[in-house]
Amino acid sequence: MRVLIYHQDADNWRRILSERLPEAEFIVAAERDNPQADYLVAWKPPANIFDEQRTLQGIVNLGAGVDALLQNPSLPRDIPIVKLRDAGMGELIGDYARYGVMHFQRDFDCYRRQQANREWREQPLIDKPDWGVGVLGLGAIGTRVAQMLAADGYPVHGWSRSPKQIEGISCHHGDAGLDTLLGQVMTLVTLLPDTPATRYLIDRETLAKLPAGASLINPGRGTLIDETALLEALGSGDDETSGRLRGALLDAFPTEPLAAESPLWRHPRILITPHMAGPTPLGAAADQVADALDALSMGKPIATIDPEAGY
Repeated sequence: MRVLIYHQDADNWRRILSERLPEAEFIVAAERDNPQADYLVAWKPPANIFDEQRTLQGIVNLGAGVDALLQNPSLPRDIPIVKLRDAGMGELIGDYARYGVMHFQRDFDCYRRQQANREWREQPLIDKPDWGVGVLGLGAIGTRVAQMLAADGYPVHGWSRSPKQIEGISCHHGDAGLDTLLGQVMTLVTLLPDTPATRYLIDRETLAKLPAGASLINPGRGTLIDETALLEALGSGDDETSGRLRGALLDAFPTEPLAAESPLWRHPRILITPHMAGPTPLGAAADQVADALDALSMGKPIATIDPEAGY
């Protein structure tokens, strides 16, 4: 089995995968011209890889998001694609979401503004059971995030396109379910994939259905949010009564790095992080990649991407 690796940390991937699959030959894409392989292990590979490869039998995507791969114009449409499912990312993204929810529930955003004005004033506490949290997207990562927030004592509402049942989570689905969820949560966490159905789902209409003073956390895909609508919902940010939305913690953007001239950088109610919410833990991810390569090469059943659905 010959495996081509395309990744900025390809040498480490080759080392750790070789330990798990010593009988396989792992090739770093940058080291050889036109290396023919049976399988590709990659993150956002360029189109020329697919133009050159003629023997690929499968692709393993080194991340949970497959939008960049599916949008590659040279991607073969007749071979299976496997993606990472959680692989330790859920725990990390869960911590990110927990920080964001507590940031707003315990008024740390208000205290930050008060500090700038040297103002000593305690805010009235809203208890966790009264702070509903919504998680949009109940895949492997979204489910883990929802469970972590529920374990912290928040009432958690989850949403997916199709019905799901998760112990301890109030699950909603479809358009009507989304409307129900939006009216019950003070913090909305977006973890949906980037698909035509989810693109700019968080628009003016969606934001208007949240309670006044709600907050938004996006460790998912940047294309989920209409940034103009978000800025309108936040208002100027200088006055506590300005804007319907209280604040936002944003980790993903349609174009990255976020442009220096973006007004998101300067808005006082927005916290920005550089797409760091869920870095891929190499060891756990390598276990999944090795299992996927073994399953693909042996013809074993394995969950693959539906290109039409986008996940």
